[in-house]
Amino acid sequence: MTAADTDLGAEGGQVDNDAAEEKPGRSGPTGEELLVQEGDIAGDYLERLLDLLDFDGDIDLDVEAGRAIVSIDGGDDLEKLVGPRGNALEALQELTRLAVQQETGVRSRLMLDIAGWRAERREELRDLGKASAEKVLSTGEKVRLQPMTPFERKVVHDAVAEIEGVHSESEGEDPRRRVVIFPKP
Repeated sequence: MTAADTDLGAEGGQVDNDAAEEKPGRSGPTGEELLVQEGDIAGDYLERLLDLLDFDGDIDLDVEAGRAIVSIDGGDDLEKLVGPRGNALEALQELTRLAVQQETGVRSRLMLDIAGWRAERREELRDLGKASAEKVLSTGEKVRLQPMTPFERKVVHDAVAEIEGVHSESEGEDPRRRVVIFPKP
């Protein structure tokens, strides 16, 4: 085990049996409590990571639409954790989900945002989806968008669903999977 493993909370497989035992008369955390617990675990994991990197940032935890939301804002170096097209952010989100799963035993769907990148990208994608849908309505021709991550495709599908007279589908295989917008017959 490396020093970094220790700093990020790897305990060499040790389990605190007292914490793992259920208390009598209690059936475990509710859905909301589990999401709050996921956010707390993720926040602790990310705080240790920021400390290791010597990056500044404020971590905000929230629960929204049945999902833990973790946001990191405030530091000048945070853009490095986003990477080109959010690739580093996606990887860090997956590592954070795995850290949560290791502690809870449950696969996490938490969403991570760093320096407001995902929130800004969501707005850009909503605008793209609506503009593309309007183009399909005016031309009657389908529009094929560039390949996107699952998060990006979901945002575009949701934006297109708000426009009457069009529908969208995803085609292809990751990492080249894309949204195609069609006119309704």
